[in-house]
Amino acid sequence: MDDEGYPQGWHVVAIQSALIGAMIVGALILAGSAQAETSNVGRTWPIAEPDAMAEIEAAVARQPASIAPRFGPRSGWSALKGATLGTAKADRVRSVVPFYTLDQEIRLADGKILYPKGFTFNPLTYVSLPQRLVIVHPRDLGWALKTAAFTDWILLTGGGDSQDDALSLGERHGRALFILEERVKDRLGLTVAPVIVRQAGQRLELTEVHLERKGGQGLPQEKRP
Repeated sequence: MDDEGYPQGWHVVAIQSALIGAMIVGALILAGSAQAETSNVGRTWPIAEPDAMAEIEAAVARQPASIAPRFGPRSGWSALKGATLGTAKADRVRSVVPFYTLDQEIRLADGKILYPKGFTFNPLTYVSLPQRLVIVHPRDLGWALKTAAFTDWILLTGGGDSQDDALSLGERHGRALFILEERVKDRLGLTVAPVIVRQAGQRLELTEVHLERKGGQGLPQEKRP
């Protein structure tokens, strides 16, 4: 017992009790403040504007389940029609330099001309083409799939069956296929397919491949250039 008759350690108990009491009081004060912040002061009116999320959901509900019918069958999509090429009649290797000419001048922020209009340069001087381009008619896609590496890009020409578009064939074979655009055809000077394009130094090497047909069925032999 202490001098004043209190049990031993009463100081610790008293301090703990005081702290607990202070925490309870503080919590009550905070709760009261929060309640005060959300209380209505003065007159209030309902919000006139509709809920934004409700508007979005209503707009979505008014849309058709699918807009695909608006575009018609894929066979009629002009975006899926590639550039046409002839058929390679013989194996041939040639090279091109893909020069590019600026159709407008390029200026710095201060107005000084960096490159004038008409400036011609070879992009392969500054960048590289890491993958090959394997360009084929849709009927020769089987050969392209066996010839192309996984990192190569397969480009399909136009003029084949209306059902043999890049999207449909890509879904069928589980590989991304691309469309040969007219600008790519013109830039590379392509005339026939199959043709494999790869970078060789600061030039592009074009390997045109003649595929022999077997049995008169129009099936190409498995041949690697």
